[in-house]
Amino acid sequence: MIIITGISGGIGNFIGERFASATDEAIVGTYHRHVPSPGDQHPKIRYVKIDLTQEKEVAALVEGLGPEATTIKLVHCAGVTSNAMLHKMEYAEWQRVIASNLDSAYLLTRKLLPIMRDQSFGRLLYVSSVVAQIGVAGTSPYAASKAALWGLMKSIVKENATKNITCNVLNLGYFNIGMIKEVPEAVLQQITAAIPVKKLGNPQEIFDTVNLIFGCEYLTGSAINLNGGLF
Repeated sequence: MIIITGISGGIGNFIGERFASATDEAIVGTYHRHVPSPGDQHPKIRYVKIDLTQEKEVAALVEGLGPEATTIKLVHCAGVTSNAMLHKMEYAEWQRVIASNLDSAYLLTRKLLPIMRDQSFGRLLYVSSVVAQIGVAGTSPYAASKAALWGLMKSIVKENATKNITCNVLNLGYFNIGMIKEVPEAVLQQITAAIPVKKLGNPQEIFDTVNLIFGCEYLTGSAINLNGGLF
């Protein structure tokens, strides 16, 4: 079974559709506020509305996976950002971003690990960002939460490596998909100019990298950079 959080986002939806076309495994995609339109829903994906910051909802999700919950692979794409300078940011907004990006990873992983450990198989992949590596003004809670995934990943590896459970982080740069579509053209040109390869990434390369990570049991405890040389 493949579980993809944030299936309504550009990257999550892209990965979900690619897996649906490439495998016969059961696929579960979670979303929160943005309901995938019927035209964006793949018939092979089971879509689940959930708030991943709520423990009871996460528990219900995992308990409802059913008998298909074997050889579980998680791609944790869900997350939000906030655009504000830290000295102007309300604490409630900080908490919202941290909960959405970090607490969600903890809650879902905590519920999936017992199944993975019983089956002696698991693949955990958290999607992080180059923003946490290079620093971008106005993104402090986003950057902090994405960086925290690296520490979470390292501890999970130490605790579960002998159970054939891998855990990695994929640090994405700027790709021609998702939130980048909302960036003004002038800013987009600046971003592209700063990337050594001088172009946005092709989302197919995200899927190819996820596939590589899931297929290699010796690849664990790594923070993999996919950013065109930006970091």
